[in-house]
Amino acid sequence: MKQRINDCFERPISGVPGRHIVLLDRTTKDNVHFQLIGTATNTLNLSSYNYLGFAQSEGPCADTVEETIRRNGIGMAGPYPGSTKLLVEVEDQIARLVGKEAAIVFSIGFATNSTIFSTLVESGCLILSDELNHASIRFGARLSGAAVEVFPHNNMSVLEEKLRQAISQGQPRTHRPWRKIMVAVEGLFSMEGTMCNLPRILELKKKYKFYLFIDEAHSIGAIGSQGRGVCDYFKIDPVEADILMGTFTKSFGANGGYVAADREIIAKLRCTSAGQVYGEAPALPVLTQISSTLRLIADEDPLHSGEGLERMQRLTFNSRYLRLGLKRLGFIVYGHDDSPIVPLMLYHPAKMAAFSREMLRRKISVVVVTYPATPLELSRARLCVSAAHTKDDLDSVLDACDEIGEALQLKFSSGRSGGLKEPKLDGAVSTGKKITEPPHWTLAEVIERGVRDAKLTFY
Repeated sequence: MKQRINDCFERPISGVPGRHIVLLDRTTKDNVHFQLIGTATNTLNLSSYNYLGFAQSEGPCADTVEETIRRNGIGMAGPYPGSTKLLVEVEDQIARLVGKEAAIVFSIGFATNSTIFSTLVESGCLILSDELNHASIRFGARLSGAAVEVFPHNNMSVLEEKLRQAISQGQPRTHRPWRKIMVAVEGLFSMEGTMCNLPRILELKKKYKFYLFIDEAHSIGAIGSQGRGVCDYFKIDPVEADILMGTFTKSFGANGGYVAADREIIAKLRCTSAGQVYGEAPALPVLTQISSTLRLIADEDPLHSGEGLERMQRLTFNSRYLRLGLKRLGFIVYGHDDSPIVPLMLYHPAKMAAFSREMLRRKISVVVVTYPATPLELSRARLCVSAAHTKDDLDSVLDACDEIGEALQLKFSSGRSGGLKEPKLDGAVSTGKKITEPPHWTLAEVIERGVRDAKLTFY
């Protein structure tokens, strides 16, 4: 099956993956070996985690990075002990943004999770991990030597049961108390578009006294009224979460990762984490990109006051508008309504290739996902919304999905999750009875009502 759909993956690109992305056209005879044909196609980009639209070749952040490259070059020699002033400033900015005492920056996001768990926990400790946590969390947890138990996604009753069992029974065989118990979750899950149930987790934390690790790779900058992640979204003091991890590859348009926590934890990570001891600091242009986006998000740039807030508001509207429109057209869409990750369910893996090719034919780039990233029977198209998208862009996506959904029979939903239409009079003036139309909406109705309804309170 993989060979039949190979052309839907690893498409070569050129340029910056911003609002639009340029795909290099290619041909193949066996769908295994591909040859470039020298032409390119400019497509609307719904395949990149460019949440705030900072992945661009122009604008205040790009101008600042260009100035840094012209002044200092692109290289960065030396490990972390030779930290630059800019690196220290970025760490201070991160700590202020997320509301923690201190922060530490890593040069690679995956390596951040892969190398910090062995510093935080060890043999004799227990990690309770959400079943949909990212591979980097699973990898780091295994390397730590701690025992790992998985609980069903966002199932707080099972999590509480495992906590009670761990505290009352202790370690296997010896029944000695666990040295530490840590719960690891993501703020925003990248395949489902769901958020962790943070209020309930904190209730359990106060009751059972465990350590809480939150991976905010997808939530930092993307959700919350101030773009400060899942704690900001639920109006919770970040102090209640012990460790906040995030990456700079999504909302910031750069690369690398960070960990924010108390000063003692950060000091230990700085001295003992393999990602710090054996890694190198990010290059100066990368740090400049991170610093400039942080200033915009935190509204600390006097020359571009309010731009970060405007981008976050656009992202929230775009996420709600597209998700609500797809629901009303009859698609099954996973995830939270405020999530910029919109998984459109295809279910049948054979429909993945057809959906991807038809969207590309309409000059729209999307990502299709199946096993091993998701169960085979839960194949999907993952649409990634950006603040750089306009309403016209999203209308063209809805139009394309409407046509393709009819052709591929993808409209499995009744449409009720998008809200029923307003009842109309049945024509009998004497009775005045109202009838409710079938739940599926037409594209024209979705576009007409979408802007107003996307601004309503959903919860």
